[in-house]
Amino acid sequence: MRVPAGPQVQAGGAEPGAMDYYDVIHARRMVRTFEATPIADDAVERIVTAGRQAPSAGFSQGVEFLALEAAADRERFWATNEHNAQPERVRRAPLVVVPFASKAAYLDRYAEPDKGWTDRDEARWPVPYWYIDTGMAALNILHAAVAEGLGALFFGVPREDWPLLRRAFDVPERYDPIGAIVVGHPGEADVESSADTRRRKPVEEQVHGGEWGGSFR
Repeated sequence: MRVPAGPQVQAGGAEPGAMDYYDVIHARRMVRTFEATPIADDAVERIVTAGRQAPSAGFSQGVEFLALEAAADRERFWATNEHNAQPERVRRAPLVVVPFASKAAYLDRYAEPDKGWTDRDEARWPVPYWYIDTGMAALNILHAAVAEGLGALFFGVPREDWPLLRRAFDVPERYDPIGAIVVGHPGEADVESSADTRRRKPVEEQVHGGEWGGSFR
């Protein structure tokens, strides 16, 4: 798969820009039933490139991906899912993307002279930005799938399965899979999810202004 290098790639499938960005955000949901219909090559390139364009602290770029389209590669991936096996309706999706985070890349980057630190002490980090940045890359992929008229599902890769996944694809030990994303054409009869049975909090319960509990607007 050829992935464009530049930041100018525009999402939107056959009609670039057809979906407003805010429409994409509102339309995004976790899809749990897929058709086996292949995804166009150019759409796959745009989706993966969207992940690559996520921000990273210090431009550390410690996020890497497995992008699996071939049936044999996807089967190899599913064989590693011993502790969070997915049903056939999910496994039908023609694209699997696994975002990986490298803590070492961030510790190395911030030990460079322009960052002002002289060591790789993990305690300097208030939160693990390597996981945060990889999560943002995953969200870019989820949004790009919607922009392409497709569906996507993010699910966890249990830590017990990490060694299997690394061995199956020769992934270096320093890379941690934060989860996996399947992308494809949504099936007609999707299954009910938590978003269907639980209400979204009103803005006044979730967004605080001035002080905690204070009105935002």
